[in-house]
Amino acid sequence: MPKFGVCQTSKLNLTSYSGLALIGQCCEAAQVDSVIDPRLPVSQGMKTSDLVKAMVGLLSLGKSDFEAIEPFRTDRFFKEVLGLSKVPSSAWMRQRCDAKASELRALTDELSVRLLERTEAPITPYKGYVRFEIDTFVMDNSDTKKEDVGRTYQGVDGYCPIAGYLGNEGWNVGLELRAGTWHCARQTEYFYERAFPRVKRLVKPEQAVLMVEDSGFDSARLLFAKAAERDAWAAEGRGLEFITKWNPRKQDKSAWVAQAEAAGVFQETRPGKRVGRLEITVERAWGKEKRSFRLIVEVTERTIDRNGQHLLAPEIELEGWWISLDLPAKEVIEHYQYHGTHEQFHAEIKSDLDLERLPSGKFDTNDCVLRLGAFAYNCLRLLGQLGLTGEIAPIRHPAKRRRLKTVLQEIMYRAAKFVAHARKRVLDFGRNVAEHVKVFVALQDRLWRAASP
Repeated sequence: MPKFGVCQTSKLNLTSYSGLALIGQCCEAAQVDSVIDPRLPVSQGMKTSDLVKAMVGLLSLGKSDFEAIEPFRTDRFFKEVLGLSKVPSSAWMRQRCDAKASELRALTDELSVRLLERTEAPITPYKGYVRFEIDTFVMDNSDTKKEDVGRTYQGVDGYCPIAGYLGNEGWNVGLELRAGTWHCARQTEYFYERAFPRVKRLVKPEQAVLMVEDSGFDSARLLFAKAAERDAWAAEGRGLEFITKWNPRKQDKSAWVAQAEAAGVFQETRPGKRVGRLEITVERAWGKEKRSFRLIVEVTERTIDRNGQHLLAPEIELEGWWISLDLPAKEVIEHYQYHGTHEQFHAEIKSDLDLERLPSGKFDTNDCVLRLGAFAYNCLRLLGQLGLTGEIAPIRHPAKRRRLKTVLQEIMYRAAKFVAHARKRVLDFGRNVAEHVKVFVALQDRLWRAASP
């Protein structure tokens, strides 16, 4: 093994994250300057949009700490591709985020919507419905004294944010930080109010939307909110349906078995196991109003376990779904089972963007950073969908969606030589990367057209 000589020259300007140029194009397509600066003007110093673009640049590289900006302060490539007047220091970023977080976080969701609108991002349906998945997840911030960190439902100290994902691609159309002690159904109707207008803007009027939630959102208050929203969509000639998993809570399981037997719906799936599905209409009340909702209940009774062991007492399991769909029970259950794919999106936000442990001790600042992370998530997802799937993608296994980690490896961390000469900016990728250069050029052209007035 030869020993390599090491040298450092001032003639070459190399970057190991050339994909950041495409994030700059995403910021242009989302019109960050025109969304942020008129609402949060400054009398002197760096513009607020510079803070946003610098933070999004860091997050799109998988860096969430304010201190991560320091190595980039003397990096001309970072400054120019993001269109910054000056690269901020970590202290300035932290102080400005603390000061402007409450106003800034209200504007960040508009960035994602504009990005997806102007780039005409693909939003594909599943079995005839554009899915709108809503769920909460846990961010472990144990051993910290951050504001509103509390005991979560997973038994760790942290936060419990709520997120909404649209389409098979998993576009994030809502990501809001919540205290760790909050129940997932708490104030969720206000999340609906903020998220549904974004869904309307992104989904074509002729496409039906299917909203899917787990049993944590089973409450009369939320069912009435969804039913009212469904009526409002129907008045506009649009389709909105919902599936919410039923929470049996203190149900009498034996009574459900007797009801299934009386209805004659039990079927034996194997010796010692039988399954019955009931479709009933339940009247629920909220306030002074009453509504009828369709409920599908699946009753499973086991007298012999999967290993052939006879049980002393039958084992009874209840599952159910509140639905507005006019579909057979089997199809409804299949729709709900697909809900599990959204867990990957949570994991990508926490691990690939490194946002599990948020950088500030202040709740509003962490909420602002998390929402900027949602914009960075959509930028990376867009690069993956447009560049790493389909005909121009480098040879890989076929997939409908690429994980953010794959986008980071294949696009963001691609090394190049940065050349600034004669008022031109050039990225030289070198030899043996023709497929990746093709992807880069195609993505840049698509984003450039979207950013044009």
